[in-house]
Amino acid sequence: MKEVLPGVLHWSAPHSGIKADVSSYFVLGERPTLIDPLLLSDDLAALREPAPAQIVITNRHHLRSSERIAAAFGCPIRCNEKGLHEFAGGPPVEGFAFGDELAPGIRAHEVGVICDEETALHLDVGARALVVADGIINYAGIGFVPDVHLGDDPDRVKRGLKEAYARLLELDFDNILFAHGEPLIGGAKQALREFVES
Repeated sequence: MKEVLPGVLHWSAPHSGIKADVSSYFVLGERPTLIDPLLLSDDLAALREPAPAQIVITNRHHLRSSERIAAAFGCPIRCNEKGLHEFAGGPPVEGFAFGDELAPGIRAHEVGVICDEETALHLDVGARALVVADGIINYAGIGFVPDVHLGDDPDRVKRGLKEAYARLLELDFDNILFAHGEPLIGGAKQALREFVES
């Protein structure tokens, strides 16, 4: 784990399903919050100080290691309510709504488009950041996932995502923390603006 912003830890781990490294975050503070966690190993020791108070997944596909962590620490897993159908047979996942404050300084914002529950989290915990799910990625600059993952009309989905992220530009942030790819620290708002206007 590496502190990429004050009170925000980041690590990458290989995802066996998509054959690429994905990113996870641990936001410290009043209610320590794991975001889209994928453990590097079975070792949970790195999460003991402080212990996570909750796990937030930015869409229903990012369960990753959440079940093991929740079992170990007795903390809830939370997903936007529009994705809870995925968990009808378990594991137990709590819903939240767009606009909810999930912890002091962490608020959920709607992206949608790629899936109904696609969520961006605005972090206002010292250095301000936007945490994003699958709508955009950062492996060699900001981009979209390959068209094969964007349904029958990828161009329509891309237009919708650009509109969603254009709305998020109204928030105060200068960093983006990607679920897929490396965090963009500093200058991220301008980079996102250039992307949505391209």
